[in-house]
Amino acid sequence: MKLSKRALGLSLGLVWGLTVLFATWWLLYWGSPGTTISKLSGFYLGYTFSWAGGLIGLLWGFVDGFFGGVIIAGFYNLFNKKFNKSKPAL
Repeated sequence: MKLSKRALGLSLGLVWGLTVLFATWWLLYWGSPGTTISKLSGFYLGYTFSWAGGLIGLLWGFVDGFFGGVIIAGFYNLFNKKFNKSKPAL
């Protein structure tokens, strides 16, 4: 079985982008300091622990998750082709 790089990239990008968005907004809504999630500003250009920063985190999270999904699917397809050779029927 071969994984679609585009499909896995889109799905992981969407999940990770929405995770960053909702985590940021959740912590802002409940008034938490968000010290852990604000460290994303070191990875995502323009990200801040704010309502607008959550939207920027959504975009960067999507890009990050998309490329991660493409890489994972590529490695999966490579190893699957190499190690899953068809075996003759008994």
